[in-house]
Amino acid sequence: MRLIKTQHNRRSFLKVSAAAGGGMMIGFSWLTRCTPASEPMVAIPNEWFDINGYIKIGDTGMVTIFNPNPEIGQNVMTSMPMIVAEELDVKWDHVVVEQGALDEDAFKNPQFAGGSLSIKLGWDALRMAGAAGKRMLMEAAAKEWEVDLSDLTTSDGVISEKNGSRTIGYGEIASKAVDIEVPEELALKEPKDYKLIGTFQKNVVGHKIVTGKPMFGLDFEKEGMKLAMIEHPPSFGMKVKAFNQEEIKAMDGVKDAFIIDTSTDEPDWSETNAFNQLVAIVGDTTWELMQAKKALKVEWEQQSELESSQMHDQSLQRDLKQGKVTESRTDGDPAKAFAKAAKVIERSYTAPFMAHCTMEPMNFFAHVTADGAELTGPTQTPNALKEAAAKLLDIPEDNISVNMTRMGGGFGRRLFVHFGLEAAVISQKTGTPIKMIYTREDDMTQGSYRPAYLSTYKAGLDEDNNLVAFSVKGVGLPDGAVFPNRFPAGTVDHYEAIKLSSPTNISTGAWRAPGSHFTSGVEQSFLDEVAELAGKDPIDFRLKLFERAKNNPVGEENDYDAERYAGVLELVREKSNWDQDIPGIHRGVAAYFCHHSYVAQVFDIALEGGKPKIKKVWCAVDCGIVVNKEGAKNIIEGGVVDGIGHAMYTELKFENGSSLQSNFDTYQLIRHAQAPEEIEVFFVENEIAPTGLGEPGLPPAVGALANALYRATGQRYYHSPFSTADQGQESLEIG
Repeated sequence: MRLIKTQHNRRSFLKVSAAAGGGMMIGFSWLTRCTPASEPMVAIPNEWFDINGYIKIGDTGMVTIFNPNPEIGQNVMTSMPMIVAEELDVKWDHVVVEQGALDEDAFKNPQFAGGSLSIKLGWDALRMAGAAGKRMLMEAAAKEWEVDLSDLTTSDGVISEKNGSRTIGYGEIASKAVDIEVPEELALKEPKDYKLIGTFQKNVVGHKIVTGKPMFGLDFEKEGMKLAMIEHPPSFGMKVKAFNQEEIKAMDGVKDAFIIDTSTDEPDWSETNAFNQLVAIVGDTTWELMQAKKALKVEWEQQSELESSQMHDQSLQRDLKQGKVTESRTDGDPAKAFAKAAKVIERSYTAPFMAHCTMEPMNFFAHVTADGAELTGPTQTPNALKEAAAKLLDIPEDNISVNMTRMGGGFGRRLFVHFGLEAAVISQKTGTPIKMIYTREDDMTQGSYRPAYLSTYKAGLDEDNNLVAFSVKGVGLPDGAVFPNRFPAGTVDHYEAIKLSSPTNISTGAWRAPGSHFTSGVEQSFLDEVAELAGKDPIDFRLKLFERAKNNPVGEENDYDAERYAGVLELVREKSNWDQDIPGIHRGVAAYFCHHSYVAQVFDIALEGGKPKIKKVWCAVDCGIVVNKEGAKNIIEGGVVDGIGHAMYTELKFENGSSLQSNFDTYQLIRHAQAPEEIEVFFVENEIAPTGLGEPGLPPAVGALANALYRATGQRYYHSPFSTADQGQESLEIG
């Protein structure tokens, strides 16, 4: 197993001349074009030729590669085109990347951002697109020169005769390649032959991000566009009945105000649990619309019980015992094994509702006419928005376009499409192009949220301190965070995992690493405590379990590969010098599998002025082939910081159906000074097809942090957020 240590790529990032913009984005002029990783060494083309849905080649040899999926900060706008460019065999500094529009037929790839699936699902389609483009160009050259295809080879955008002197650039032959048919089966490169995949490449829009160029949904403008803001019900379980419409319409800058309804028959994508009916206000400026929102006098109608955090705690405790079982697994006879165990340990863990807190507030643009609709904005699920809008607006899908802007965060918040539908309904009612914008308070008080959880873990040891029984039982609002076929399933003779649900009318949805971020934290904290009870090193304890799973697995088939799982633990042990005591440093470890990838982390904490300070985090990652090591490293680093912040500080509480936290003055996020001083990332190099990476770096950070804090403070952490939840000691801050 070969290993790669991440490094920084110090290549400079230079801007391409704006003269290239005119011909680059035929049909996509709504979005400014992106720049390549460095100054292109070819002239700006006069003519472009469509090779396939992903590729345009200019007559000078410059190549445009379209990114098919939404860019949410996971860097797919760089990594997905890199895969195409690798198989196309072109220089990266001859490539210009553009965001593609929604067209799943052309891209032959599902266009969404979620589940850390973009690269995993797009891997074959992206390689095939690049290989097909190269084949078309080679076929055209072979025909031009009257030679066999086997007589030709390519390198860096140039076709050459193997046994001759003739060469031709892609740009010179592109016009003759356009109509060539491609065979269904194409030869793809072996990983050993990759030139671009596996390198460090800077974000293709990095320069635009740091110089404030318009890329995000909030930046989008169109002539004649009006702004809209909304007022949702103040509580889950209410709907609007009436409001002071005429008074609001008479206010300065307000053009219209009315009630809209965005209910559809597609609840999985188009609506949250409560907020389909709302008040919409249309006007000229956000300031005037905010003043109008403050002047609203709305009559609300209660539809269901108004919930509170106290009720949620009671529901979780009740339904941990009697809730609906949604998934389970049992190996052996856990009850009998626990009764015979020499030592038994049982612990319960809780976590609250949490908001997504995307830095870019929710927004969307819509221009709906009698026979069509143009929708533009930050969405993780553009096709779902198109389908839902067609039903809601009663417009054929073929007459609706969805254009994707870059997103200032998503984390699952933008999987739902209700905010896009709100903009569409407002535009349809007013007959005007509309950009709908949420305030931060709108976003944080109307969901959807990370569910609240309660899980109980139990372990039994024999007289030799071997794990002989293990159980987990978890409930959530609305569903628990238990994965019955994940570790430690398969490692212990007597095992039970039960996942239960508890009803709520609080709107919930996916939140970065859904369920896994909670399960990893509590599972890895519990295993640390079990290892301590057994008198064993935490890593040794886990590795012994993986040996059992590899050599003599128990029960049903497991979701994970024990060898790869153990591999990241062994790697992080080696790189962090785990077995070496470091004066003043308190260490915690965790490892977790989710989204088909494996991540292990070691946290180093020191006490400075009585406060824990995270000095360094060591990360070992097995996600198969790493496409762009620069972006991959950044994703893992971001996941670590995200995991720390949410474990330490964030929670939503409810009273009378309303969230008590509505902005960052009451909903604390991690500060820069509280981030680790250093994060070092190591990737396992193998030839396994790429798996997920956007989410797997977050879950183990929670457990590794809890375990390191225990060694620094002597306190175990059973409830999040660690800083304020009752752990039996005073509040905790990290420095």
